[in-house]
Amino acid sequence: MSHIQNKIGESVLLRRVPPEAYLEYSTEIVRTLDGFHQISAIRSAVFLSEQDCPYEEEFDGNDFCATHLLLKAKGRPVGTLRIRWFAEFAKLERIALLPCERGRIGLRVLLATGFEMVSRKGYERMIGQIQSRLWPVWSRTFKCRLIEGRPAFWFSDYEYREIEIPIPRHPLALRMQEDPYRIIRPEGAWDEPGILETSVARSQSDEQAA
Repeated sequence: MSHIQNKIGESVLLRRVPPEAYLEYSTEIVRTLDGFHQISAIRSAVFLSEQDCPYEEEFDGNDFCATHLLLKAKGRPVGTLRIRWFAEFAKLERIALLPCERGRIGLRVLLATGFEMVSRKGYERMIGQIQSRLWPVWSRTFKCRLIEGRPAFWFSDYEYREIEIPIPRHPLALRMQEDPYRIIRPEGAWDEPGILETSVARSQSDEQAA
């Protein structure tokens, strides 16, 4: 996704992404085993090594039913996040950056892409479960609020709070009435012709041959 396509996603951030950041950073949706290995390596370095999270708690059984974004700096994998999808909301999870990237613009590129994707899929809110100690960081990064009436809770040895993230309505949000070919294109690549569309010509040729 380019920065032009991230216009809605960037509006969720408290500071926009400068256009030149997209020359250094790129994001991609993980669709291959190699991509999954890259996001697993980043999360292992951050959560298993730095935060001493047990393996079975970090890789919790939700990875193969979620969407993963991979952040690259000049082609090198440096960050990731995970999104899971529910009926009325999407859930932002597993944000991880290598130490060399913390405090840099790459995080905003990653988040803007994630928010853009959520908006394009028609969602207008997200929830997140953040470590309580990081509330000052996230509240200065993107528009969010602590969910009232929801107490703090613990897992993997850290205290967590729940936040809600409002997502603007996307003018091109995907609906049931979309062109059927758009719906079957790869996740996140809804505006680019997909591999299954090439089968149309083959099917037509088979009909003519018959």
